[in-house]
Amino acid sequence: MIALILLLAARIFGQVYSTIDYGNGTLIDIDAGADVCANDIFINGTYSGTGTICTGALPVSLSSFTSSVEKNNVKLNWVTEWELNNLGFDLERKESKEGSSWGKIAFITGGGTTQGQKFYSYEEKKLKAGSYNYRLKQIDYNGNYEYYDLGETVVIKAPNDYVLSQNYPNPSNPKCKIDYEIPFEGKVSLKVYDILGKEVFTLIDEFKSADFYSIEFDGSNLASGMYFYRIMAEGGGKHFTKTMKMVLVK
Repeated sequence: MIALILLLAARIFGQVYSTIDYGNGTLIDIDAGADVCANDIFINGTYSGTGTICTGALPVSLSSFTSSVEKNNVKLNWVTEWELNNLGFDLERKESKEGSSWGKIAFITGGGTTQGQKFYSYEEKKLKAGSYNYRLKQIDYNGNYEYYDLGETVVIKAPNDYVLSQNYPNPSNPKCKIDYEIPFEGKVSLKVYDILGKEVFTLIDEFKSADFYSIEFDGSNLASGMYFYRIMAEGGGKHFTKTMKMVLVK
């Protein structure tokens, strides 16, 4: 086996691009911080090391980047055909309105150097109603990066119906969250009552726009036991009332 050690500086200007062909039995060891670039690179031997091999401006071949929406949850999927020195992807999002800025919501570890398809997915849950743009910031081990934009705008529509969900966790100890959905703008109240029907806590008592909501209940100042929470909402010519029970354990 022929051992071929390639030590090229990562930031040498004026690199010469050509064709490089590593035949059968070749051992290619590229140290960290080194770059091997050409118009076409054919590798039939064994590749190792954390340096970069590049055949152009992009370190990965991204064949698809898609989204699907279920209620107010967004699932993003992308596929790479091959990867070179890929540390991973920052997933970024911004609202589709003037003045919005990109923000990182997750990092997904890449495959390093791979041949063949690699599948990625990420699900973002409980978004507010609105329109969103997504992009991937692909980063290599040398800190170089490239952006890939999702081709379509993701739209989260306002709820179709009133919904009050079971608190979670239940029993709460002593904090929990309560999700609710409002399909029309209007007045909303959400209150907590003890087993005798006495009001012990007001979570919401205000005007709300049509959207998905989540609120935290802190029962630190209440005794352990069973409680009830009730939502009363009015909007769009409709009235909605629902009561559910929860258990508080301290």
